[in-house]
Amino acid sequence: MRLPAPLHVVNEGLAFLLELAALAALAWWGWQSVENIALRLILAVVAPAAAAALWGLFAAPKARIRVPLAGVLAVKALVFGAAVAALHAVGVHAGAVAFGLVAVVNTALATMDRRAAVHR
Repeated sequence: MRLPAPLHVVNEGLAFLLELAALAALAWWGWQSVENIALRLILAVVAPAAAAALWGLFAAPKARIRVPLAGVLAVKALVFGAAVAALHAVGVHAGAVAFGLVAVVNTALATMDRRAAVHR
């Protein structure tokens, strides 16, 4: 099923915001997770940087390494799952659940939309 054009645009915009929110959640977790200020800074930078690198290599629309859809979905599940875990770890339990649900619905809609576009 192909999404109507306005819904496609909204869903793609939401996907981008979810990706940014995932990076922010990982940075927040990194900052909150340890007492040592140097280690805090390292985790706050490295966690989102690793997620962004993984996403850019395998899950981005112009990914450097093309993988089958299952690989793309696995990377998205890993990054979004890490963001959910990060939000939960910093005590934002309802936000973690909401983020996870929105990410699943967004990814499902985007996957359906892309598959329909390819099979046209």
